[in-house]
Amino acid sequence: MKKYPLLIVLILGLSLQLSAQIRFGLKAGLGSSDLDVSNVMVDQPGLRDRLDLALRDANYGFRFGAQIRVNIGNSFILQPEVVFNSNTVEFGVDDLDEPGLGEQIFEESYQYIDVPVLAGWELGPLRFQAGPTAHFFLNATSDLFDFEDYAQNFNDVTFGYLFGVGLDLWNLTLDIRREGNFTNFGSHIRFGDSRFEFDDSPARWLFSIGYMFGDRR
Repeated sequence: MKKYPLLIVLILGLSLQLSAQIRFGLKAGLGSSDLDVSNVMVDQPGLRDRLDLALRDANYGFRFGAQIRVNIGNSFILQPEVVFNSNTVEFGVDDLDEPGLGEQIFEESYQYIDVPVLAGWELGPLRFQAGPTAHFFLNATSDLFDFEDYAQNFNDVTFGYLFGVGLDLWNLTLDIRREGNFTNFGSHIRFGDSRFEFDDSPARWLFSIGYMFGDRR
């Protein structure tokens, strides 16, 4: 009797191998952040800095990583990925204690490992995919550390979602995706013991080109 569970597992594994094709690939691309221009006032009792902090620009970021595509049946696909992601934003800062200085520009850069798991369908060379994604925080640098009260408190993991369309040309893959997140932008920003997040959750357009190894069945 103890042999039957093992036999069932072997049969299921063989069935999956017969009905699915697994291919490995590499990809690289750019991400364009889409954030509303907004600001927060840093003017809390006990803080040494009194600032008007405004989000001015979110620059293009670069991405590269690996993808695995599992073709199941005639058209269904499952595609997990592991992608290094880096992007930069610019803040405009007005020092309320020195209004004559005018607005100064400060940059912050962030690096994450993104792990999306997408499911979808193929219609000829076209792919339609959607699914959840996790962002694992790696590192950040910021000009805002020039202010004495500034600190960062990033979540180790945040979550979002992706949907988009892809085009396969032989072994090349082209993708355009829209990414949304469940965390407001700036939730890591601290001045003293207070958090100063913006009202908008970050969204991005993602553009990538990749190469899948092996021939499609």
